[in-house]
Amino acid sequence: AKMPSLSLHAIGWLLSLMMLGSVCPLDAKPPNILLIGIDDLNDWTGCLGGHPQVRTPNIDSLAASGTLFTNAHCQAPICNPSRTSLMTGRRPTSTGIYALSPWFRNVEKLRDLVTLPQAFKKAGYRTAIAGKIYHVYPPPRDKAGEFDQYGPPCDFGPFPKKKLVDTPDSIRAMDWGVFPERDEDQNDFHIATWAKEFLSRQKDEKSESPFFLGVGFGRPHVPCFASQQWFDLYPTDTLKMPALLQDDRNDISDFAWNLHWKLPEPRLSWLQRSGQWRPLVRAYLASTSFVDSQIGRVIEALRQSGQQDNTIVVLFSDHGWHLGEKAISGKNSLWERSTRVPLIIAGPGVPKQQRCSQPAELLDIYPTLIDLAGVQAVPGLEGLSLRPQINRPETPRRAAITTHNPDNHAARDSRWRYIRLADGSEELYDHSKDPNEWNNLAHAPESIPELQRLRAMLPARSAPHVQGAAGRVLQKSTDGKWLWEGRVIDGDIQSID
Repeated sequence: AKMPSLSLHAIGWLLSLMMLGSVCPLDAKPPNILLIGIDDLNDWTGCLGGHPQVRTPNIDSLAASGTLFTNAHCQAPICNPSRTSLMTGRRPTSTGIYALSPWFRNVEKLRDLVTLPQAFKKAGYRTAIAGKIYHVYPPPRDKAGEFDQYGPPCDFGPFPKKKLVDTPDSIRAMDWGVFPERDEDQNDFHIATWAKEFLSRQKDEKSESPFFLGVGFGRPHVPCFASQQWFDLYPTDTLKMPALLQDDRNDISDFAWNLHWKLPEPRLSWLQRSGQWRPLVRAYLASTSFVDSQIGRVIEALRQSGQQDNTIVVLFSDHGWHLGEKAISGKNSLWERSTRVPLIIAGPGVPKQQRCSQPAELLDIYPTLIDLAGVQAVPGLEGLSLRPQINRPETPRRAAITTHNPDNHAARDSRWRYIRLADGSEELYDHSKDPNEWNNLAHAPESIPELQRLRAMLPARSAPHVQGAAGRVLQKSTDGKWLWEGRVIDGDIQSID
């Protein structure tokens, strides 16, 4: 019999799998990649059990079709540094990208980093993107270098003529409620439609080149808008609210407030006074179920394209989101609610209905995908491939590290969360007994061995903020004062919403 002809990339991919002990047919093709990003989704999914009433059937179905990493964490609890880390394979402490800007290629030392899509382009993949995978789309001069095709960007629209909720900050995005009337009017719907059309074309296209498709959704990032049908899933009178502990922050340093000193996201005190805590929780859940429906549209298009059996699907969120826990809403913290994220990998060679509780990082997505796809390794990546945990979920891993501005770190292993802030204050939580992180054990004498072990896991140094850093920047002035976005931090902590 005549051996089927293979592309050079396919041959390389086969050799990589053979060296790893995998078995595959001679006519196997390199796998496609579908990378699905979600903005601001914490563990409120059915498969992670973060909220007892949440309905996310499509995310749950994807988790059942592959491996769910139940202890996955972001590298930074805000969008730009988290996504920069994921796409470059470097930690914020290495790049100096901690803030909402700049675009990393505007920084001289980062200009030539090989990103995740570039690694696949170099390997012969056709690359495409719709929505929010990077924090924003690359500027015009960089677009062609990152992806071949671009769909609609994420703009979180549409917006009502007037805000639905009068929050302390007048920013239009800080809003929630029933809007618009139709799902079809949502920006996320258009992003999903473009991705569907891209996938549908794969049925007819005869290209030998595999595809790398990134699809990034905006919800449940504020504004938490969704049509009435999604709010109807969560009736107000039966809505379960997040568990809270009165005076939860009494056993931690006041410095922890500096990490989210003055934000558009209101604090719990304002939400309670204004009667908006329950409406925000409901809107967040409704937005989550809406975006789940759009993920379902994309996955169904993949199935109908005939490419599902040869496509690795990765779903992630860039960071979590507080809904009153620790007295805040939003992200910008180093606690579990802000760092824990959904992470699912499914596709050829990935066992179904598998859960892994070992620590995982978004930083690991890059090396995992090039490993699974047999793409040439990229030097300098700081993540670790998750292949060992895909093959054997109980395989131990290092702790996941999250950083928010220089020298503020959290380490999360399979049991403990350790936090050390830039002023030297510490927190330690035992998740086997305290999943809500209500009891700081850092000052308990019996915690000394765990503290010593976890301290050694933190980065030895943090690169300073890059030039042009702006948006949620915490810095120390030359005279020793702490500055939040350039202003001295002072005033009554409790009075700030």
